[in-house]
Amino acid sequence: MQNKRAHHMDDRPTTFAEEPRLITEPGRAARVAAIAAPVLAELGYRLVRVRVSGSAGCTVQIMAERPDGAMAIEDCEVVSRALSAVFDAADPIEGSYRLEISSPGIDRPLVRRSDFERYAGHVAHIETLVPIDGRRRFRGELIGTEGDRVRLRCNDPAAVHAETLLRIDDIMEARLVLTDELIAQALRRSKHGGKPEQRAYNRHQTHRRHQIDAAPDQSRRMNQHKGD
Repeated sequence: MQNKRAHHMDDRPTTFAEEPRLITEPGRAARVAAIAAPVLAELGYRLVRVRVSGSAGCTVQIMAERPDGAMAIEDCEVVSRALSAVFDAADPIEGSYRLEISSPGIDRPLVRRSDFERYAGHVAHIETLVPIDGRRRFRGELIGTEGDRVRLRCNDPAAVHAETLLRIDDIMEARLVLTDELIAQALRRSKHGGKPEQRAYNRHQTHRRHQIDAAPDQSRRMNQHKGD
């Protein structure tokens, strides 16, 4: 299913929280994102991605970030508490679900124009909505952006051109590829106060817009050095 774009390419300056995501989710995840994004912005974070997996007893994963691209466990807990209250009232997911808050991770999704510019020089995997030059999957070094397109230097022999321009509106999914250079950069950042990926979990029970658990249980937490 084609992803709906939250905003067209725009050269107007925006603050950290205001920069629109150009690669977004469809369906249930889009409903969750519409509720979560303004709450995160008010707290000083911004939404990276929403993923809803499973049906009965599903997991709602919300990936968020601070301006430096990281999320400490304390940040995840702040976001978890705020979103729990809002979701209890809005009830975007029917039935029981587990709310998971996480940082983008090292091999993070790329969803904003600034993501493609910030990580220029690193390797990315990009999948498009429609075939381009007969293919939908591309892997190569990010060179940045040019207008409404992403510049990618392909290292794949199957690529028609060494350098490819991909319209951001045609991209279904894009994420960094875990490389030694990317890991080294993350380690350097952690030595200067950055944190590895963090996650916080809450378990909620909902049924027909009525809350069953009066107080959501704060369940297990985990640290993980790699994104999904």
